[in-house]
Amino acid sequence: MTQEPDGPVDWLAHARAAKGFMPEEEGLALHALARERLPHGPVLEVGTYCGKSAIYLGAAAREVGGTVFTVDHHRGSEENQAGWEHHDSSLVDAESGRMDTLPAYRRTVERAGLEDHVVAVVGPSLVVSAHWRTPLSLLFVDGGHGEQPAMDDYEGWAPWVMPGGLLAIHDVFPDPADGGRPPYELYLRALAGGSYVEDRKAVGSLRVLRRTAGAAGDPVG
Repeated sequence: MTQEPDGPVDWLAHARAAKGFMPEEEGLALHALARERLPHGPVLEVGTYCGKSAIYLGAAAREVGGTVFTVDHHRGSEENQAGWEHHDSSLVDAESGRMDTLPAYRRTVERAGLEDHVVAVVGPSLVVSAHWRTPLSLLFVDGGHGEQPAMDDYEGWAPWVMPGGLLAIHDVFPDPADGGRPPYELYLRALAGGSYVEDRKAVGSLRVLRRTAGAAGDPVG
């Protein structure tokens, strides 16, 4: 069982209350990863939703310094749309009729006091990653769980992890009865590509790989 972090945990109540799909044990593991890696460079999250996991990451940035970037178009992934399992009608914009999680994200981060530590990048992951050039100490992939969005996230962002940096992937379920396949397939592709190796024991559905080959910006296979 992952232990709660030492010291003040005023942010933890905000993480628990925020909308999202990050189990607390996995969130605390993510927080520990960010504390470990932030002294070496920025952290980037793909897939923000309403900011739940951004609290775990941002709290680490407040504790040890550094910056967390979180990338999302805030229109909801496929599974968040009307008629799908994870649809939340309270997040639909009354004027456009479209999902809009950005206001909820802003409230979440503001209430947790983390606006100085978490920077929201609003736009499609594929577009933003095409213009990104900064080496990352930790990349957390939790974006769209369809096959193409998951592979786009991997191809766009995994090259920018620095040597020795970490790639964390959420919702990795080897048994298809437990969840969708694309994050698991992303995980297998990362292992097969030659740039990443398994780094530590999994926590729930959170898998962590370390970059052992290539420089930031180099292809990862």
